[in-house]
Amino acid sequence: MSKMSTPSSATEIGDHYSAHYDRLGDEPLSVAVADAVATFLNEDVTALEPLHYSINADALERLFEPRANGLRPNGSVTFEYTECQVTVTADGEIRVEAV
Repeated sequence: MSKMSTPSSATEIGDHYSAHYDRLGDEPLSVAVADAVATFLNEDVTALEPLHYSINADALERLFEPRANGLRPNGSVTFEYTECQVTVTADGEIRVEAV
C-alpha cells in the first residue's frame, strides 16, 4: 500500500496536514484516514497501528456514507489515532494534527 493515495487536494502546514477524500469514490474513508496520518507522520501506512484500535472503522464509514436523500451536509468526528488528533468532516476534509 502506498503512503498516500492521490487526494483531490492536500495541504501540509508544519503542525497539521489536511486532505480531502472523495465521498462518492471507491476508496474507503478508513483507508483515506490511515493514509493521511501516515503522510503527516512521514511513515509507511503499514507501520501504523490498525485504525480499529482507535475508532470503530465501520461506524466511521457509515457516518459519512451517502444516504438515500443525498450526502450528509454537515457534521464532524474527532478522535485520537497514532499520537495524532484526526478530524473528519462531512464536507470531505481529513485534518491531522499532533497531540
